[in-house]
Amino acid sequence: MRRYGVSKYVTGLVFLIIGLLVGAGIAMSSPGKTVTKTVTQSSVVTVTKTITPAAQTTTKTSKPSGFAGTIYIGTTISLKGKFAHEGEYALNGFKVAIKWLNDVHGGIKVGDKVYKVELKYYDDESSSQRVPELYSKLITEDKVNFLLAPYSSGLTKAAAPVAEQNKIVMVSHGGASDSIFKQGYKYIVQTLSPASTYLRSVVDLIAEKDPNAKVALIYENAAFAATVAQGAKDEIQKKGLKLVYEKPYEKGATEFGSIINEAMAAGADVLLGGGHFADGTALVQQAWQLGWKLKGIGIIVAPALAEFKQQLKDAANGVMYPAQWAIGVKYSPEAAKKLGIEWFGPTNEEYLELYKQVSGGGTPDYHAAEATAAVLHLAKAIEVAGSLDSDAVRAAFNKVDIMTFFGRLKIDPATGLQVGHQMVVVQWQSGEKKIVYPPEAAQASPIYPAENWYKR
Repeated sequence: MRRYGVSKYVTGLVFLIIGLLVGAGIAMSSPGKTVTKTVTQSSVVTVTKTITPAAQTTTKTSKPSGFAGTIYIGTTISLKGKFAHEGEYALNGFKVAIKWLNDVHGGIKVGDKVYKVELKYYDDESSSQRVPELYSKLITEDKVNFLLAPYSSGLTKAAAPVAEQNKIVMVSHGGASDSIFKQGYKYIVQTLSPASTYLRSVVDLIAEKDPNAKVALIYENAAFAATVAQGAKDEIQKKGLKLVYEKPYEKGATEFGSIINEAMAAGADVLLGGGHFADGTALVQQAWQLGWKLKGIGIIVAPALAEFKQQLKDAANGVMYPAQWAIGVKYSPEAAKKLGIEWFGPTNEEYLELYKQVSGGGTPDYHAAEATAAVLHLAKAIEVAGSLDSDAVRAAFNKVDIMTFFGRLKIDPATGLQVGHQMVVVQWQSGEKKIVYPPEAAQASPIYPAENWYKR
């Protein structure tokens, strides 16, 4: 009878525990399987620590037995509308950073305490009208400690005044416009490279290879492309190259014959510029068809897409384009050591594996990478500050100079503009994309001059 009573008691206790787990909505996982707990309440979602054995990664960090509390990071993500594609990548990028911070790094260290990280977000539906209200809600109702900006410069411009008015640090991962950081904001900092630097790395590469290069700058007459072009002009002047021709063209233009003939007559042997896919592709294609002998070609946006190579075939080879990040970059703890700065976060190999885990086998693009980097950037600033006070963390950002899988991160103290991160240069070589610059990120040597263009 006594043995039967104990058995009955244990059985009842087991059922009670199972019932509590089910009621709490906790998912059970087998070893090695990533499980993310999400709680949805009035469209707000909290992404908490993923349940994956830390042994799956190779980064060596100490993991405390418990957390002193939780740091809440708030943002909006475009899950509907025109930025939904980028929003999905960004969300997975955030998840990777939170997973690494909680499971591998052991939480964010604030003084003698360690905190786990949670993300709260709303769907902004790609609408700048929704952004201010949602960020206000994150601050006043959800009581987040810090903010991540939404994707795109337009939505970031809508969110920035809310963060500034409430004196809460906000990190931009998808707002490249320089103008955001010319408003005198104190609490807004940037992780990705600003638009004015997009072609800087291409110019630097050309200046190293060919100090006598003669450049034609042909670009779309639109805010983003014009900012990129102005940055390129500044770098061309700084490096002592010759700008022999400059021409902005109207939006939607696809006929460039007369412009190309003018640039050829000016003696240009390097082409820089572009705008979007259709115009950038047409510009390069017509330069090829008209026999323009070019040593170097650097075009924004268009060459990044596989369709560019499909349309241009051999003419695509030799063409370069700038990228915030690309799979295959060689940033590493060893590269950081050579520069005398700290490495922080997963290695590139670990990043790809973590992304695969949180996305169900997916592959990241630069939208995901810059989102992950923004969270890592914020985490390091919090640790340097040793505080959760926004003023202290903002001041700490001025001291942070680190290398991550995304590259170097360092801001201008006065404006919050990113000045440490360098765009990588990708070049089409024999039908494949190869990262060719800067040296610490490169996986292949640049082909300059582009023989298929210059020696034909």
